[in-house]
Amino acid sequence: MHEVSLGQTIRDYLTGEHIDKTTYEDLRQALARLLVEEKGYPASTLKPKVGVRFPVASGNAAATGGEAEEEEYCRTIDLAVYDAESRPMLILLFCPGQVNTYRRESLAAARLFPGGPVPLVVITDTREAILVSVQDDAILGEGMRAIPVWDWLKRLVAEHPVQPLSPERMIGEQRILHTYSEFIKKCCDESLCML
Repeated sequence: MHEVSLGQTIRDYLTGEHIDKTTYEDLRQALARLLVEEKGYPASTLKPKVGVRFPVASGNAAATGGEAEEEEYCRTIDLAVYDAESRPMLILLFCPGQVNTYRRESLAAARLFPGGPVPLVVITDTREAILVSVQDDAILGEGMRAIPVWDWLKRLVAEHPVQPLSPERMIGEQRILHTYSEFIKKCCDESLCML
């Protein structure tokens, strides 16, 4: 099942704004509530639906005289957690399937995230979760208890620093994220940038 609009609105837990109700939005809202009410995250550190944007070649090179045109691609991240200096610490991605199958896509998103790379990523279907160190792709925890509490998150970020990407590595990560995400987009004929 893929995310589609339900033709209604819902009040966003973090912003208070009315947003489009989709097949997954109630799950995003539950994750935000979990972080604030059970894991101790200040609501001000969380930002929903952040876009990872980068240029991709589009169109037919033959039709444009041999040169590929570029367009901006966007992959939406469900929740991002920031420190007091507005640096991203953790991103959370909801996945509608087996959690580990979204691992590589999530790592690429964390490495390309605005202001990043982000040190940590949580991938969850709201029943299972994995916490992954972005620098070395190490699983730091499994299950919903792996989602760190606020004070633990600060320590984990310090213990798992992430290095900036080289230009070549950035291009590679863009290709990976685009390939994984575009597969879903083409399958559903929907845009993944649900901002």
